[in-house]
Amino acid sequence: MAEVALHPSLEPYRELVPIPDLNADVLPTIRGTQLAEPPELSDQVERTDHVVSSDPHVVVRVHRPVDLDGPLPALYSIHGGGYVIGSYEMDDLKLDRWCQEFGIVGVSVEYRLAPETPYPGPLDDCYAGLQWMVDHAEEIGVDRERIGITGVSAGGGLCAALALRVRDRGELPVQFQLLDCPMLDDRQDTTSSQLDNLLIWSRHSNTFGWQSYLGELYGADQVPAEAAPARATDLGGLPEAYVSVGGADGFRDEDISYAQRLYAAGVPTELHVYPGAPHGVGLFAETEIAKRYSRDQRDWLRRQFERLEG
Repeated sequence: MAEVALHPSLEPYRELVPIPDLNADVLPTIRGTQLAEPPELSDQVERTDHVVSSDPHVVVRVHRPVDLDGPLPALYSIHGGGYVIGSYEMDDLKLDRWCQEFGIVGVSVEYRLAPETPYPGPLDDCYAGLQWMVDHAEEIGVDRERIGITGVSAGGGLCAALALRVRDRGELPVQFQLLDCPMLDDRQDTTSSQLDNLLIWSRHSNTFGWQSYLGELYGADQVPAEAAPARATDLGGLPEAYVSVGGADGFRDEDISYAQRLYAAGVPTELHVYPGAPHGVGLFAETEIAKRYSRDQRDWLRRQFERLEG
């Protein structure tokens, strides 16, 4: 199979990435391994956990700047992990910084993981968490008319699916969606999805992630768009979008295609592709390419919150 060159600043990291190909045998070990040290968080943001439901057990974490009174804009965040690993704690550092930078409330959701809970369970959890945030807006100091959603990798796929469900049900207000290297297409028939030697997330891990998430639906011709948003035939009426992906990411082609289709459907969409950047480039925070990746996202978020301010 083909390979793709990494950005020069990332080549030294190629042999240091500790994530192997995922499968059912290694999954328990990966879940039990601390892949990074817990981040040092600021005392300028208060973090509180709230139970959304007990059956199924769904929890959200609310991040709020201590020196600001509400109601504030809000960003609802969905963590990554290929639908099979990860926790809402992965969003702690990002929301710690963004809550202070933008003067917002951040809410992260702890959704159930596959394969124990396949589609639609994780998406149901994400919708329930967003519903809770809207229903409790006054309690947590959120302006219901200034809400955005975001997600990384599988969280980006869930974010895109959540936007579709929000549009179709018409119950909740969402003004924008930030899709960070989203996992959108179970078919894996693009050129980039077949690349070898991908950093962080291989095509073998991707197959396992989709098999776990879709369960009996995997390989079927008729997979719901809410399960794999790349399959959606109607993208009209979705909230304004930002899509970012690396040129050395297996999701590159499906993400570019999704952004193009959003724009063709009349959805204002900003697409950023970073040559040589792998999946999860933000993990290499000190490199130039990762700094640019983050800076562009933050610039777009700032403009979104300013737009909503009116």
